Amino acid sequence: MASLNCGVTVALLGVLLLGAARLPRGMAYEIDLPRGSGITVLLKPGTQTLPMKLCYIISKRWETTLSIKAGEKKVFSFSCQDPYNYFVIEIQKNIDCVSGQCPFGEVHLQPSTSVLPTLNRTFIWDIKASKNVSLELQFSLSRLRQIGPAEGCPDGVTHRISGRVDASTMVKIGTFCGNGTVSRIKMQEGVNLALDLPWFHNRNVSGFSIANRLSIKRLCIIESVFEGEGSATLMSANYPDGFPEDELMTWQFVIPAPLRASVSFLQFSVSNCVKKEERVEYYIPGSTTNPEVFKLEDQQPGNMAGNFNLSLQGCDQDAQNPGILRLQFQVSVQHPQNGSNKTYVVDLSKERTMSLSIEPRPSKLKREFVPGCFVCLNSRTCSTNLTLTAGSKHSISFLCDDLTRLWINAEKTISCLDHRYCRRTSYSLQLPQSILQLPLQLHDFTWKLLVPKDRLSLALVPAQKLQQHTHERVCNTSFSYLVASAVPGQDLYFGSFCSGGSIEQIQVKENISVTLRTFAPNFQQESSKQDLTVSFIPHFKEESVFTVTSDTKNKVYLRTPNWDRGLPSLASVSWNISVPRNQVACLTFLKERTGVVCQTGRAFMIIQEQRAHAEEIFSLEEEVLPKPSFRYHSFWVNISNCSPMSGKQLDLLFWVSLSPRTTDLTVIVLAVVGGGALLLFALGFIICFVKKNKKKKITKGPAVGIYNGNVNTQMPMQPKKFQKRRKDNDSHVYAVIDDTMVYGHLLQDASGSFLQAEVDTYRPFQGPTGDFPPSPPPTNSRAPTVKLATDEPPPGSPPESDSEPYTFSHPKDGKVSNGSTDTPLLDAHEPTEPGE
Repeated sequence: MASLNCGVTVALLGVLLLGAARLPRGMAYEIDLPRGSGITVLLKPGTQTLPMKLCYIISKRWETTLSIKAGEKKVFSFSCQDPYNYFVIEIQKNIDCVSGQCPFGEVHLQPSTSVLPTLNRTFIWDIKASKNVSLELQFSLSRLRQIGPAEGCPDGVTHRISGRVDASTMVKIGTFCGNGTVSRIKMQEGVNLALDLPWFHNRNVSGFSIANRLSIKRLCIIESVFEGEGSATLMSANYPDGFPEDELMTWQFVIPAPLRASVSFLQFSVSNCVKKEERVEYYIPGSTTNPEVFKLEDQQPGNMAGNFNLSLQGCDQDAQNPGILRLQFQVSVQHPQNGSNKTYVVDLSKERTMSLSIEPRPSKLKREFVPGCFVCLNSRTCSTNLTLTAGSKHSISFLCDDLTRLWINAEKTISCLDHRYCRRTSYSLQLPQSILQLPLQLHDFTWKLLVPKDRLSLALVPAQKLQQHTHERVCNTSFSYLVASAVPGQDLYFGSFCSGGSIEQIQVKENISVTLRTFAPNFQQESSKQDLTVSFIPHFKEESVFTVTSDTKNKVYLRTPNWDRGLPSLASVSWNISVPRNQVACLTFLKERTGVVCQTGRAFMIIQEQRAHAEEIFSLEEEVLPKPSFRYHSFWVNISNCSPMSGKQLDLLFWVSLSPRTTDLTVIVLAVVGGGALLLFALGFIICFVKKNKKKKITKGPAVGIYNGNVNTQMPMQPKKFQKRRKDNDSHVYAVIDDTMVYGHLLQDASGSFLQAEVDTYRPFQGPTGDFPPSPPPTNSRAPTVKLATDEPPPGSPPESDSEPYTFSHPKDGKVSNGSTDTPLLDAHEPTEPGE
């Protein structure tokens, strides 16, 4: 049995040796490290980029790691043809400058890359120095560019540099690529530098040298040299982790004479200090207050000529909650511009609620260097963003090659705190001259208009009539007004409006924001057309009311607020549309149905002609919208929303077009014939009446009138001028009776003859009517659509007269109606009570 086992073992060993002999082998490598060189070579598995397969280091035995120390010599090979996909090599050299002599000067790659296998290589130099000595790394082959934690170098060549806080604590200074501005790095108490070279890179020099320097009394100093226009992004030690506690780090910048430098902080955070204060310090040429101290939150200096230093100082942190101090900043260097020496004064000393911001316009990022665009306050504090506050005068200048890369955004608040003093007060919404004189384009200027809730509303009246922006008729002007609600939590956008339209007035119920937005650089030439007046008016309950004068040349397109999102729940909007006397308006809706589905309440539309006070009520949820219809008088369109279901919002677009009012020839002929017949009848009646009166022997007194309460003489929505109600007031209208015996005895004098009464002619009220929209039905009403208006007169009918003559009639009996003819007013308004 033992002989059988031995035979099996020998056979299995033979199979393994035969398989090993058939494995593909690479070339052999020999590494011989001199004794006392302080060099250690380590071959180890790298990051797997291909599917796992067998590949080994073949030395005295098959291994996955191989370590070679100083004084050792080893020969090895690989079991695969592409070992660079599976292994990396690290060559570390330890240099002790405390107990021995430092190898100052150019640093060589040892061992030479020619004897190393074709693997990803990392050369590491760990240099220890005394606390009182600093080491300087000079990069002669290529200046370095610092990169962030998630970035990589295009060629794969990376420098990772660390320093020491004490003998056991390492601090990462940063990771760097080539083709940058960093020329030297000084560190106290030692340095650790790792140079990563990809396997395909044939570099055979380190590219840096080491020099001995005196103590720098800080963590490190980084020198950045600019030879022309450009920018550099730099980070604090340990970024994005926290800067070491109570440490000091300095950057030195070398700027050629004709160029200017500006500093911008990109990202930063501060720690919780118990002693000292975190800050940045600048040593600026020509400054009489060096060093200039700034907080990290402050605007940093700009437009600096010549070399300067920037230092970051930490503090003693709270042991329980230390926080993190970190900083990422950018230095931009560029030629001074022609206008950089020109100063502009922005006078906001008389403003109380206004702020102005100068910001960079959004633009596509470019790969090549683009000079920075900076705004400088008092010629020294420069940044890409600048906000000017009210109450002061500000002197600003620009360090920018193209001022079209900047624009202005401003905001001003106009509020009414006491409705007793603001009512009927008006303000002109015009741009301040201090903004128009700047060489920048204005993007937005926003007025926030605030009123006491349920006390006052707002009315916007433009100097030129406005046009609402729609897809059917877009605004092509250089600026527009964007009107939106400023009530917290209310998402209501009334629309975008530009000059050259038919809207005379926009009334809104509550707080709004009016934003003037420009769209073309030539706005300043057209800024004289910009003039909008806001007035505080008595409160009303509709969201908005638009006053529109129809255009005889163009269609007037109108749409509901929140066009993209739908009219808000339970909101009501009205349009007061005027029609000239000699014109006929055609009202047309874009859609046949609204598509709204109400969850609670009902959605209605009311169309009311203001002369006849006749209403047409349509259910927007159930009915088809009216087809194009003709309107012969000014009319209201009121739309009241329900609480719609999700996804079924209410939005309507309609337009009004005018055409001349014409009279049919047939109607004219019939009117002439009828008028002639009526005239003949009247003449005959008068002749008979005169003959009959001649036969009477009793002399009658003058006609006397009695009160008729059926006629309405109270103008809608006018202030109260009488204390009695209409039905109790006997001061208006009279109807003539022919019977002198009713009050005849009062007209006789002592001798029995009749006195001549004083008589006059009644003139009806000819003022405006219909100043308020019709009253919408209750939102929870389920009443069917009701058409209260009589049929429209045919196009051939003659227009009605604005002032109908008053007619004296002879009642057949002595009964006089006391009914009221009051015009119903909108429920949202308190009706004015008539009086004496």
